[in-house]
Amino acid sequence: MVQSVERQQRCLLCLDCMLTSMQPFGIHVPPLYMVARGGQQHGQRLEFFCKILGSFKANTNSNNVKNILSFHEVSPAAERLRYILSEDDDMPTPTLFTEMDTLQREGDELEWKESARWVKFEEKVEEGGERWSKPHVSTLSLHSLFELRTCLQTGTVLLDLDGYSLPQIVDDIIERQIEEGMISPDLREKISFVLLRKHRHQTKKPIHRSLADIGKSSSSTSESPNLDAEASNVLVGEVDFLNKPFVAFVRLAQATTLGGLTEVPVPTRFLFILLGPQGKAKSYNEIGRAIATLMVDDLFSDVAYKARDREDLIAGIDEFLDEVIVLPPGEWDPKIRIEPPKKVPSADKRKSVFSLNELGQMNGTAGGGGGLAEDEEMPVQHELGEELAFTGRFCGGLYLDIKRKLPWFPSDFYEGFHIQSISAVLFIYLGCITNAITFGGLLGDATDNYQGVMESFLGTALAGSVFCFFGGQPLIILSSTGPILIFEKLLFEFSKNNSIDYMELRLWIGMHSCLQCFILVATDASYIIKYMTRFTEEGFSSLISFIFISDAIKKMVGAFKYYPINTDFKPDYVTTYKCECLAPDPTAGFSLYFAFLLSSPFVFFITPSTLPDSLPALDWSQLSKKECVKYGGSLVGKSCKYVPDLALMSFILFFGTYSMTVSLKKFKFSRYFPTKLRKLISDFSIFMSIMTFVGLDMLMGLKTPKLIVPTEFKPTRPDRGWLVMPFGKNPWWVYLASFVPALLVTILIFMDQQISAVIVNRKENKLKKGCGYHLDLFWVGVLMATCSFLGLPWYVAATVISIAHIESLKMESESSAPGEQPQFLGVREQRMTGILVFVLTGVSIFLAPVLKFIPMPVLYGVFLYMGVASLSGIQFWDRIKLYMMPSKHQPDFTYLRHVPLRRVHLFTLIQITCLAVLWVLKSTFLAIIFPVMILGLMVVRKMLDMVFSQHDLAWLDDLLPEKEKKKKDDDKKKGKEKEKEKKKPKPDDSEEEVRNSSFC
Repeated sequence: MVQSVERQQRCLLCLDCMLTSMQPFGIHVPPLYMVARGGQQHGQRLEFFCKILGSFKANTNSNNVKNILSFHEVSPAAERLRYILSEDDDMPTPTLFTEMDTLQREGDELEWKESARWVKFEEKVEEGGERWSKPHVSTLSLHSLFELRTCLQTGTVLLDLDGYSLPQIVDDIIERQIEEGMISPDLREKISFVLLRKHRHQTKKPIHRSLADIGKSSSSTSESPNLDAEASNVLVGEVDFLNKPFVAFVRLAQATTLGGLTEVPVPTRFLFILLGPQGKAKSYNEIGRAIATLMVDDLFSDVAYKARDREDLIAGIDEFLDEVIVLPPGEWDPKIRIEPPKKVPSADKRKSVFSLNELGQMNGTAGGGGGLAEDEEMPVQHELGEELAFTGRFCGGLYLDIKRKLPWFPSDFYEGFHIQSISAVLFIYLGCITNAITFGGLLGDATDNYQGVMESFLGTALAGSVFCFFGGQPLIILSSTGPILIFEKLLFEFSKNNSIDYMELRLWIGMHSCLQCFILVATDASYIIKYMTRFTEEGFSSLISFIFISDAIKKMVGAFKYYPINTDFKPDYVTTYKCECLAPDPTAGFSLYFAFLLSSPFVFFITPSTLPDSLPALDWSQLSKKECVKYGGSLVGKSCKYVPDLALMSFILFFGTYSMTVSLKKFKFSRYFPTKLRKLISDFSIFMSIMTFVGLDMLMGLKTPKLIVPTEFKPTRPDRGWLVMPFGKNPWWVYLASFVPALLVTILIFMDQQISAVIVNRKENKLKKGCGYHLDLFWVGVLMATCSFLGLPWYVAATVISIAHIESLKMESESSAPGEQPQFLGVREQRMTGILVFVLTGVSIFLAPVLKFIPMPVLYGVFLYMGVASLSGIQFWDRIKLYMMPSKHQPDFTYLRHVPLRRVHLFTLIQITCLAVLWVLKSTFLAIIFPVMILGLMVVRKMLDMVFSQHDLAWLDDLLPEKEKKKKDDDKKKGKEKEKEKKKPKPDDSEEEVRNSSFC
């Protein structure tokens, strides 16, 4: 009978909750509601409730009915928190610093001694008492959480207490306990005496700066106003005059500084006191750690600030218990301190569960209730944003790009004034001038110096600075590329073999290409980039990265060939190592002497009558190596073909620059020096590495190969000027026929430029100012025509240098709680670094006296670093490494949880095969069709739809737009079918659901 009554009471309470919860769903509750609430009998109330369901069933959204009928799954704790956390409050809760003091006896005196503190993570006073432990994740016993819950249920809870001093607060707590009969009045003095003992703090490591920085960090990431931190103090101890625990939880109406209660100058807002009988000190300590950990939990701290009564706090603990993960005692040592995670999960998901808009989705998996956990959700679909939407209007995409970028134009300049920009400029500048010199030298060899190092410097400066000033994505760095070099070489050979003027033909190709770029811009042709998924992007960027790496290594290996090492050298035979220049055969002397005279400054005064009958005597042993070979002498000796020291020194400079840069780049994660100094060292890692090894080279004094920069502002070839005329040197039909090779150049530029832009604009970089694919292509077209008229090389987006530019400008939270890893905030988007890089490149001809001290092996080391760094974060590279790892050592990548390993390996193998084909083709004359190769990658990706399921491709790559649209259409069609099924009349549907529910 008793059980039946209790059951009816529970059912009545559920009905009350049920009826009350209808309003938030927009459901009109009929007047019968009041009658139902006023009814006394369970059967009567159920009868009225069934009538209510029937009365609004026809006029109510079926999803709302479903939510109400499943409302019994909502726990009472979730129901409470739903209303607590959904209250309108514009001001977020402050960051809480929690300190736990334990009662200690020093001789005959009692004092409160700080034993632990929390700023997101726990720090303990080590047993020696002289230092703080490393910040670590708090590991709590489940028993201590249940005991804490009991303490709050049975102890004193004072919310919004007006407190101005610790003695007054203690008096109010004791008075309340006496009034409620929890303690006898004769204990007043004893408890007050203990609670007002002095507090001794651990001061070896001040933390007040960290507390101030947390407020700044939070404001910078969430755009909320700067918050001052507040404190919660936990006091636990055992005494000999109590026979049951004395427990109090206090929330002050206003945060108040309570003398020396807290180690830092932070006002106290919360106070938790636990005094108990002797013999349970360990248990009291664990309960104190439990409440301290709860107070720094984002969700519970919100509850603590907004709680209206004791039950709200209990609901917060219950929610915390729902989220707790238990480690079995036989499989875990609780003495192990867990390192703080690199990325702390946000509490926003937990808080959103209690939103009024998400009723019916509570309880279930952690943080979601019935939904999928984060690692079980499908990955975000392939989406490149509105920038690539097809407008269907003439220059519609270009207009939207300008409209999107124009409001950011002023901030693109003043946001560049930051110390981080200096390191980025130095890094990218060195990469650009190295690339300009290398490319200019190769281009000079390929075009008989019609374009050389000087043209490369000037073109890089002009094209780069204009693009960074006006382009849609100023973080992109323009440079010359390998396919362009091959095209120039083939074009020059064609012109030479067919007696066509190379520079004029090149001018017309550039103008046609510019016009074709304008047509692509006007027709929104960049829309095709939507079909380039991660498969294509990773294949392209990996190829470019490997080219950088291989070129750097190839140049370093070339140094060993140019400066060979004598591997057979024996120190004991050092006396035999010499090299002499021997005179040539006298019978060939006249021709050699004539060559000697030609090298003389008096060559114009030589006549046949002045030629002597015999050669003059030369001291061949005094000639240099070059002179000896030049005049026909022969070098004899064991050391003639070897150059000591230079190859090994070059390798030290090369590898030392690379390894030091990698080490210093990671220095911001080290444990040495303050955070700002570590970040500064990391930002200037490349500059510091270069300066270090330039200094080492100067100290050693060896003749290592140095950077050679033009010293005069004039064309490389003396017989050409700075302006190319469009008419007069070629037949008229050349002006029209140049449209065909221009088409190939346009495809090359379009694919190179837009793929690089997609990689730079990846969502992982958290760019906020948008991009401008159409605007970028427009300016590349303009620069094509400009450079063609000036006889300068053509330029397009350089993938690796652009990625390096992004990496050098990444921003992280400047400060964090002890133990918390800095969070990636985005990239410093601005135009200043790019403009300064290219301006410096232009004036480099005047910096030749300084730049000539930089060894080329040092710059090869920078190239190697840029290539390797651009591979980091590429999923393709991570999957390649899986081939060499046993399964038990493989990282816990998300896609490995959802796709079989053999399918992952198959997908990677296809990518490796495509990359190998690209590598082989780019090494031959077929590199000119490089754009077609990239289109080939898109075709291969399309064919993968027949090999892999859409589920596997969603995890390993991105779904193609057609697949996404088809999937959405299918889902929409299924949704309509379900709606039709739901609208079919079912007799007594509501009543049957109510009878089958667990409400009653």
